[in-house]
Amino acid sequence: MKKLIGDPRAVVDEAVRGVAAAHPDLLRVSLDPVYIVRADAPVSGKVGLVSGGGSGHEPLHGGFVGPGMLDGAVPGAVFTSPTPDPIVAATKAVDGGAGVLHIVKNYTGDVLNFETAAELAEAEGVRVKAVVVDDDVAVKDSLYTAGRRGVAGTVLVERLAGAAAERGDDLDAVAAIAERVNSRTRSMGVALTAPVVPHVGTPSFDIGDDAIEIGIGIHGEPGRERIPLEPVDAIVDRLLGAVIEDLPFESGDRVLLLVNGMGGTPLIELYIAFRRAAEVLAERGLELTRSLVGNYVTSLEMQGMSITLLQLDDELVELWDAPVQTVALRWGR
Repeated sequence: MKKLIGDPRAVVDEAVRGVAAAHPDLLRVSLDPVYIVRADAPVSGKVGLVSGGGSGHEPLHGGFVGPGMLDGAVPGAVFTSPTPDPIVAATKAVDGGAGVLHIVKNYTGDVLNFETAAELAEAEGVRVKAVVVDDDVAVKDSLYTAGRRGVAGTVLVERLAGAAAERGDDLDAVAAIAERVNSRTRSMGVALTAPVVPHVGTPSFDIGDDAIEIGIGIHGEPGRERIPLEPVDAIVDRLLGAVIEDLPFESGDRVLLLVNGMGGTPLIELYIAFRRAAEVLAERGLELTRSLVGNYVTSLEMQGMSITLLQLDDELVELWDAPVQTVALRWGR
């Protein structure tokens, strides 16, 4: 294993210290307990948004904290849910009096710990609602989840709910936007290689040089099938076909297409994949209205990608285009 780290057990703490040093204009960091909030938190009268989960998926979630997106993020150990205490602390830190929305990926630990944190925060007078993201079409259940996994579609939920909160929507309305985005979003991924968790030091799973895993999860969980390596167009067709058929998306729909890298895939390859995905959408009569390409929900250094489609409407397009100012997403300012 070769990694730019010191003590494998200190990876998250040292990374959070780096975030604090790099972005003091955007973020404020607590080290005990560990959480990240926007520099001006709490914003009086505004709904706060908090998300979080295991580290190793950067820039998710800390890279999406800032105006127009999240108010707070809680990083756990690598691939491990944060405990309730820092979630409660982050929730209180972003509460501007209008309540707080928790955006939770559908993994058992995340769901249970955010539920406990919500109960504790409400006991201290903070109104909390939660939305669980479950956009992965690859599997209905896994060792990590009860139901579909939350994967790259989480970014879209955080962005659009964050824009709704920024324009002044109340807690129920922001939660409704988040639920609507989740219900219209589908994703599926592929892995070419396995990630290496720092404190483990070996790949999370074994896969041959001539094989790929279709439907992989963001922690290296198994997918639908393992097949021989194919040309990129064939891989895109597999992933996008499953995504389109699951909603199902229909001819005439306006869509946002996200081609997301898993951490070890060069951007040139992601654009090659996006080219084919755009061709498939045109063949299916789907209107490519908005797009995003890059590493947004990663799995350490895993080589691979995921494809996400969101069915858009006028309001969601308006919210997407609204200003956002975070480390990993920024436009309109």
